[in-house]
Order: sequence, then C-alpha cells, then structure tokens
Amino acid sequence: MISFEEARSRILSHITACGTERVPLLEAAGRVLAEDRSAPWDMPLWDNSAMDGYAVRSADCGKIPCTLTVSGFLPAGARADGVAVEAGCAVRIMTGAPTPAGCDAVVPVEETDDGQQRVTLNEKVTKGQHIRFRGEDVPSGAIFVQAGTLLRPPEINMLATFGLALVPVFRRPVVAIVSTGDELVELGQTPGPGEIVNSNALSLAAAVRETGAIPRLIGIARDNLDSHRELLREGLKADVLITSAGVSAGDCDFVRDVLEELGARQLFWKVGIKPGGPTAFALHGETPVFSLPGNPVSTMITFEEFVRPALLKMLGYRQLLRPLFKAVLAEDLKKKPGKVQIVRIRLERKEGRWLATSAGNQQTAILRTMLDANGLAILPAEGITFAAGQEVDVHFYGSHLDLV
Repeated sequence: MISFEEARSRILSHITACGTERVPLLEAAGRVLAEDRSAPWDMPLWDNSAMDGYAVRSADCGKIPCTLTVSGFLPAGARADGVAVEAGCAVRIMTGAPTPAGCDAVVPVEETDDGQQRVTLNEKVTKGQHIRFRGEDVPSGAIFVQAGTLLRPPEINMLATFGLALVPVFRRPVVAIVSTGDELVELGQTPGPGEIVNSNALSLAAAVRETGAIPRLIGIARDNLDSHRELLREGLKADVLITSAGVSAGDCDFVRDVLEELGARQLFWKVGIKPGGPTAFALHGETPVFSLPGNPVSTMITFEEFVRPALLKMLGYRQLLRPLFKAVLAEDLKKKPGKVQIVRIRLERKEGRWLATSAGNQQTAILRTMLDANGLAILPAEGITFAAGQEVDVHFYGSHLDLV
C-alpha cells in the first residue's frame, strides 16, 4: 500500500499531454492552447478615439470653458487621411475612429454643449485623454496567449482580433469506461432481485466529459474471465481506460489479473486513503489504466483525486490539482490513524473565513452526501481527532465551484 501523495505523484509522472491538432476558432473554445500565439500586428493598429466626442489640441483648451470651431467629422470606419485638427478647431469623432493629425486629446460629448458648428468644452482637458494609442493593448510580436491556456471567450476574442481562424490545441483523449459485475443492469432496464443499475459508468462518463476528454462506454464485464478479456481488450484501444469494481481481492475480482494477462504493467495497487483504498494504476504500453473501486462514492472520489489530474495533464493544462485552502471545522471529526481520509463537506463563507460542515454520514454507501457536498476535506494520515474550530485543508468539489 502506498501513500495518497505517492500514488498521485506516480500517476502524474507517467502521464504526458496528448498530441495536438488545429481546429476552427469556435471549436477551440473550452480547449487548451498547444502553442504560444504572438501578435502579427499592433493592437490597436492606429491611434483611435475611446469616446464619442471631439478631437482637439490640448494646447487650445487651457482655459475652461472654451469654444472651438467644428471643422470636420470622423465616424467609426472612416480614414483620417486629409483630416487634421487646426489651431482653434475640433473634429467631431466617434468611438473607434482614427484620431486625425494634430489631435492629442478627445473630449467626451458629455463634457461639451454638443455643438455642431461650434462646440464649448466645459471640463479640463488633459493631453492624451481618451485616446487608445497604437500597440498599447498588444504590441506587434508580443505573446498574447501562452500554451497551456484554457481558451475562454476572452481568448477567443483576442485570437479572432488577430485573424487566427485555425488554432493549435491539445487533442482530447478518448477515455474508455468498463464496469464489472453480474449484479449490474444498464440504464433503462428495471433491476430485479440482487441487481443494481450501472450508475458508475454514467457518473464516470460525466466526470470525464467535464474535464474536456471524450468518454466511451464499453459496457459491463460479467463475472467471468472471457467477458473481462473481451471488454478490457476493447477498452485498451482508447487513450485511457477506467474500470469500476472488480479490483479488490474477491473471488470474482478479475480486473488486475486480466489486465496483466493483456500486457499491462501494474504500478501500484492499494492506496492509503479512505474511501477508495483498493485503487490500482497500470500502464499498457503508454496507455494509462485506472482501476477504481466499485462503490459509487469511492469511485467518484478516486476519480476526483487521481484520474481528473491525469486527464487535465493529457489535455495540456498547467494547473492539474484543485487549489487547497484552509477551512475551519464546524464540528469534531474523528478517524483512524494510518490513512488519509477524504471527507465530504459543505463549504460556506462566514465572517471572512471558510466554514466546513460534514455533508452527512461518511459511510461509502451513502451517495446522497456526494450531492450535498461542494468540497472535500483532506485529513492527514497521522491525525485521529480534529476538533471544531481547527483548520484543515480543503478544496472545492465540482468544476463550477472553482470560481467561488
């Protein structure tokens, strides 16, 4: 049995990013950029107005109020060729229009009487005000988005601004999911006596999809060697294989033996955590194989702590682990020494600090606590009693909560 920290370290040391591909810009949203992108030109390409108003010479506006002759008009999209601000004059200008020669300030229309032939300025004018200068956002040649960046709407906007219709991104790994057990029936079938719905496959597929990877449901390996061989062989054709159940030491736990028979090299089996101790990790060539416990709570927690970081690395992310932070326990917690315990908790902000409350019964058969939890507390292996008021390490659970 290896420690929680060593298990995760060993996994990540054997994971590499997938290859890259170029995709249309809109399809790149939610993907991870594979190469640095640098600006092919200055942005903005020319000095332009940040406001609807009047292009002026600040030297003409020393005394306020002052009145200037309106000598021209520059709408957005116009060229400033042949347009200039002469002494004692102003050019009416729209947001985004290039500033004319002689202009060194723009006065917003709200700070004037909005005159058409002559305009009166009512506020102090500062040289350079309300002008967007060429290259002040991104100068030509500067890297504006780095490899390893998740492409959100702002990055898509910037890439489009620079005319990048095709974008290099990391390929999305295909993740095969195999459930095991004669007791399982597929979704849509009514379970009979002794049967349960194969819910793990769906929760794992949802978790895989949430990372950005592509889930592929292979099916249920029945409790015999031939069924295991058939489905695991098929699952090993994917970029990653995840199995659920059949990894302990029972009479019908065939996963590890069949994987070894198929050429997989086991890197560890059993981790010093609760829940999720009977977790295994192997490599079939370069294909990672995660064998997770069959209890739904254990399955989801071991995916969160071991599989999710590995998939993020394959997807090209730089940040693989959810950030840990301190929260204050609202109640006493107890555990046995020797294993890291991962506790399902509710996190809420109170009086400037995070408060952690147990999400309920921590038995691994109580699935409801996964619905009620928005965080996980990581209690160290050597600890036994954690008193109310004590700070513990926690992280959010659920991707949408990373932004809380």
